[in-house]
Amino acid sequence: MADDITRTGGGLVWWRLDWARWLLFSLVCAGGSLGLSWLGPVVPLPHVARATGLLLAVFLLPLATLLVPVLALRRVPRKKRKVAWQLIVPVIAGVAMGVLGTGAGDQEALTDRGLWTNAVVVGMDDSGTNHCDLRSVDGRDISPSLSEGDGCEDWVEKGDEMRVRYDPEGIAGPTTDRDISYNGGLLAVLFGAAVVMGTWGGVRQSRWDREYDGV
Repeated sequence: MADDITRTGGGLVWWRLDWARWLLFSLVCAGGSLGLSWLGPVVPLPHVARATGLLLAVFLLPLATLLVPVLALRRVPRKKRKVAWQLIVPVIAGVAMGVLGTGAGDQEALTDRGLWTNAVVVGMDDSGTNHCDLRSVDGRDISPSLSEGDGCEDWVEKGDEMRVRYDPEGIAGPTTDRDISYNGGLLAVLFGAAVVMGTWGGVRQSRWDREYDGV
């Protein structure tokens, strides 16, 4: 009876430690994907730092949510290791947060420091997704180019004049929209899904490692 209680108590301790450890890990990875992508254009970070942060946010941190729990297995031989299905969710959610977080950061940057100006389309790339090169009417180049979703539509031609809101720092992309908003609710759902499923998957991996009997 005492042995059963001891084993049960020990299992509960391990369960609590696993949840705390993997919860912290998932918070760091999900928060990093969202925070790094969002802060890049908002701060704004230098181009090299922003590119490095974006690489971490979109690729390395989401990938870490899958690889670290697998590599943390100690007792299970490499050829017999498997991945809890829950860990697929934080990978997908992390990539999505990195991409959408960048867009949200761009919009926040324009809201904070964006300036309105009349601009002329001086060049256009319509080989795939449309991109318009802009120059203000007083001769200043506007960087980066205007994307299709922000106003460079199929009917726009070289020489056309439009009113755009642009980032004087040259980080956030310009837009012709007057109402700038992003879906914070979607980002919150992605963050929550990444944390919950990442924690759950990590706990399952740790339990499997402790219970592995070599069969």
